[in-house]
Amino acid sequence: MKTRRINQIRMIAVVFMLFVTSITNGWALDLRTKSNQDSDTLSYRSFKGKIIDAQTKKPLVFASVTVEDENTATITNLEGEFLIKISKKSKSQNLFISFLGYYNLSFPLIKLKAEGNILELQPAVITLNEVQVFPDSPESIVRAMLRRIGQNYANEANAMKGFYRESIKKRNTYVGLSEAVVDIYKAPYTSYTNDRIRIFRGRKGMNERKMDTLLFKLQGGPVTSLLLDAMKNPDILIDEEMLQHYEFTLENMVKIDHKLNYVIAFKERHKVEDFPLYEGKFYLDVETLALTSADFSLNLDKPIEASRLFIRKKPFGAKVIPTVAKYSIRYREQNGKWYFNYAIGEVQFKVKWKKKLFSTTYTLKSEIAITDRDEQNVEVISNKDRFKRRDVLNDKVGVFADENFWGKYNTIEPDKSIEVAIRKLNRVMNR
Repeated sequence: MKTRRINQIRMIAVVFMLFVTSITNGWALDLRTKSNQDSDTLSYRSFKGKIIDAQTKKPLVFASVTVEDENTATITNLEGEFLIKISKKSKSQNLFISFLGYYNLSFPLIKLKAEGNILELQPAVITLNEVQVFPDSPESIVRAMLRRIGQNYANEANAMKGFYRESIKKRNTYVGLSEAVVDIYKAPYTSYTNDRIRIFRGRKGMNERKMDTLLFKLQGGPVTSLLLDAMKNPDILIDEEMLQHYEFTLENMVKIDHKLNYVIAFKERHKVEDFPLYEGKFYLDVETLALTSADFSLNLDKPIEASRLFIRKKPFGAKVIPTVAKYSIRYREQNGKWYFNYAIGEVQFKVKWKKKLFSTTYTLKSEIAITDRDEQNVEVISNKDRFKRRDVLNDKVGVFADENFWGKYNTIEPDKSIEVAIRKLNRVMNR
């Protein structure tokens, strides 16, 4: 049991680390793309905007932006900004905005401008007559959540398109960025078949001169991020076997998509000797007990043990200690079923070299957002084409290209600091 559980926690670490002492200046240019990348740039409409709190005017981060009654979607960035591309053949009339703890907003597409749209969400207020008291303990709610996976999540395979981004920061400066549009075979939640991913289109940039002779690579990339789907992979986070190690508390209730959700906090009931556990919050739909969101972090009280979960290889003389490991996942409901929608993971390290006085902080972040979903045209991605757990995205794609690189495909808008990083990385590449 111990070996199995350690391997499972390794999987959810989101990033496997490769530390390489020899840095080369070569750049792979085998950009894997479709031949007709931008042949249909006139086949979609593009809208840019920002989602904010109607009262405080603050941006809402990771708000869901979807085309009503369709499967096209995106997520707001750290500035609350979004960019969504909608096919001109779309019959939808509204843009649908949702965010945890706020009332949904259905906004007419005809009123949207190409840029500069400011959309406000109203905080959801729970009145006393809406509050329901669940008769059992919070742990029993979590057990019911696990038992109802087959009822609440898709029993059929889905074809999905997603946007994946991973970044590396040295202190407060971005030194590496990789992005990709990915094809996803999303296996049924009731089967033991694994999800599969292939890279459709991607790009990268890295300033190796600022890497301190350390070349960071994130092994597994979008494959490992997809493992954060806790309802497809319950044994990675909390399954029936691990419930005994956690203490659950019903904190309060919030509204998500006009639906009341339990907020259940969890933390270690007692320490497990050989591997760290998690603490965080589950958001469960009151009516169905489906997991709609989760925010959690890995216990790093024993940093040496925790470091073994992340580090595959490191140079002699470097002490690498994880200081932060936090994750978030989101689901989206359609026609009575819940679908994986978004996940983000962030891991921070301190690197201390022997004979050097000061340590350096590195932050690695990966996120994946589902932008399209198809229930009809589902293709099992072949073993030859799929992106594997040992693969590194940075080795599979070419360098940053022109502004219209993504064409009609939906992406997450870069936040201001990433935009600056992209410009700097482009300048490095053009020298």
